[in-house]
Amino acid sequence: MPEHLPVSVLVYTKNEEQDLPGCLDSLTFSDDVHVLDSVSTDRTVEIAREKGASVTLRAFDTESVHRNWAMENVPFKHPWVYHSDADERVTPSLVAGMAKALADPGPYVGFRMLRKDFLMGQWLRHTAQSPYNVRLFRPDKVRYERVINPVHVFDGPTGECEGHFEHYPFSKGLSFWLERHNRYSTLEARQIMDNRKNNVPFSVAKAFLEKDFHQRRFHQKELFYRMPARPLVKFLYLYLGRRGFLDGRAGTTYAALQSVYEYMIVAKTREMELQERGVHL
Repeated sequence: MPEHLPVSVLVYTKNEEQDLPGCLDSLTFSDDVHVLDSVSTDRTVEIAREKGASVTLRAFDTESVHRNWAMENVPFKHPWVYHSDADERVTPSLVAGMAKALADPGPYVGFRMLRKDFLMGQWLRHTAQSPYNVRLFRPDKVRYERVINPVHVFDGPTGECEGHFEHYPFSKGLSFWLERHNRYSTLEARQIMDNRKNNVPFSVAKAFLEKDFHQRRFHQKELFYRMPARPLVKFLYLYLGRRGFLDGRAGTTYAALQSVYEYMIVAKTREMELQERGVHL
């Protein structure tokens, strides 16, 4: 295998001085690493430059706009891009998997790969909700939709890549996770309200039968948003349906946190509905 893969790398950052060094250390398979920084106030930019990454500064607006801007404006050296968050680590098995996939990509314009989420030092083998994520793609064949947790929309088919990357969403502690998901829940509630106003097309059949992974996920999410008792449903799905109890205390904690997050979305959506009706809160 060559020292470098013909792949550029893009890392999105905002005050990531803690996690960025480990992330960049795992990206040595590329000779073209870019950091798109949302005007950090810590040492993120300094660390990125020390590690040899090219840094672009851009104030964050929404995830889809931010990412679509990156696809069109970051000067990638290679036709394929690997996207990493600062709290993620690429493993040797994934580097080998990407080398194999790109040796003959066929008609594919993107590849999804296994993500291993960790909490309390333990891999959430059963509890993690979306174990497969797209990380390797052609930037000229993808665009993003939704203001939060953006959906990839590909101009072409996507495949699966061998290997996995590691994700440490609790690396900055539970308080940081809760703070971040407080913001996310506001954006998710706003997205729900916007979808209802715009009558975004939704199909129950496509939630189960759509062949395109990303379109199927979109319709599944819309179906989930229409369910009653979503926080309880989410906990039962993660803890019993996905057998999160087998992950022990970490699995129980993760399922409970996700249920709380869902309740925040439900409550904020209700609050926005009342505000639009002019109800004094």
